[in-house]
Amino acid sequence: MVKKGSTYRCGECGYEAPKWVGRCPECQAWGTLEERGDARPAIARVAAGAPSAPARPIGEVDVETARAKPTGVSELDRVLGGGFVPGAVILLAGEPGVGKSTLLLEVAYQWAATAGRALYVTGEESAGQVRLRAERTGNVHDEMFLAAESDLSAILGHVDAVKPGVLIVDSVQTMASPQVEGAPGGVTQVRAVTSGLVALAKERGLPIVLVGHVTKDGSVAGPRVLEHLVDVVLHFEGDKHSTLRMLRGIKNRFGAADEIGCFELVEEGIVGVPDPSGLFLSHTSEPVAGTAVTVTMEGKRPLLGEVQALVSATQSPQPRRAVSGLDSARVAMVLAVVEKRANIKVGDKDVYVATVGGMKITEPGIDLAVVLALISSARDTPLSPKLVAMGEVGLSGEVRRVPSVGRRLAEAARLGFTYALVPPDSGKIPPGIRVLEVGDVGSALNAAKHAR
Repeated sequence: MVKKGSTYRCGECGYEAPKWVGRCPECQAWGTLEERGDARPAIARVAAGAPSAPARPIGEVDVETARAKPTGVSELDRVLGGGFVPGAVILLAGEPGVGKSTLLLEVAYQWAATAGRALYVTGEESAGQVRLRAERTGNVHDEMFLAAESDLSAILGHVDAVKPGVLIVDSVQTMASPQVEGAPGGVTQVRAVTSGLVALAKERGLPIVLVGHVTKDGSVAGPRVLEHLVDVVLHFEGDKHSTLRMLRGIKNRFGAADEIGCFELVEEGIVGVPDPSGLFLSHTSEPVAGTAVTVTMEGKRPLLGEVQALVSATQSPQPRRAVSGLDSARVAMVLAVVEKRANIKVGDKDVYVATVGGMKITEPGIDLAVVLALISSARDTPLSPKLVAMGEVGLSGEVRRVPSVGRRLAEAARLGFTYALVPPDSGKIPPGIRVLEVGDVGSALNAAKHAR
């Protein structure tokens, strides 16, 4: 029994439509609807088949074969949750030139030096170009194997010949499967290549790292199902004008999905930065009005960051608002709270708010630092250089609690800060730092005056 009639399915979200349209009504993606044929089988009963292996109690399942193995790159191991899990498929995405290939060459070298063979397959460069970059960064080892291929069947042949312990494919958008029609990088090809590599990883217990392109808005290019097929999704990001790079975990089936790793891109390659807090602070001999230090949580890692604000008079009928490194909508809300609850008039002034060192902060726990920086600039009164502030600010001006206050304060005390403004009832306070609990914006301003 079949149901007649052609249907069209979106390659991004799976939405089905009775006729072709240029834009998917569900996910609003353009050109993703593909014809599924003139007939679709009706629902039928499925006969029971012989299982590949009998089901066992979960307590009897061997977990040693699924233990993570360190990659040799400590910051990557932090994000992955310990290293490569046998059979795991990892998708690494990032903007062009951010350093994805450089990082993976370092990973292949460390794996070859400590664990076994590594196979690096490139579809974007020639083998000679990759060899030159590997020589420049000092990542050449006898157990590193290199192949320039863009055909999935050829990759499987190389895996059979080399028998590597880890496979790196750079990038998945340049690969094509001979069994599927379409150009490399298309929705159909990307899905087919990824499905083939996932099947290879699970069958042989081979960790595979896929490099993925990103779109203009920073999301992973290709069908949305790509992120569902893989086990781990990582984003490698950084400012083009800075050497600092951040590796963020977006999805992780084997560990925490909100960890970050810090790297620095240097002439010799890429190196991990185990203690990056000092990189996001400015170092001046005298206190400057309009600056406030806060502690943000990136996964389980506390990082100190500095918020800078500039409030200046303007002759323009429409004062300018410029934000860098922060959520512009949240900064606009904080500005309204400052004007209403602290009686600081900023509606007729230009306001600029930014972070130091290219740091990007989105959590609401830095609201109090933004408030103090804005008021410090408006009044031209510097804050104490030994003061940190953390807390979410509500529309009524109250300061709300934030998670992991103890870990934040411990990091601030380690770097020499002696005073901290925190919300009430923040829990156990670590030694080495004096804590001032503030319940609203007004009490925070009064406490900041006495923190010297």
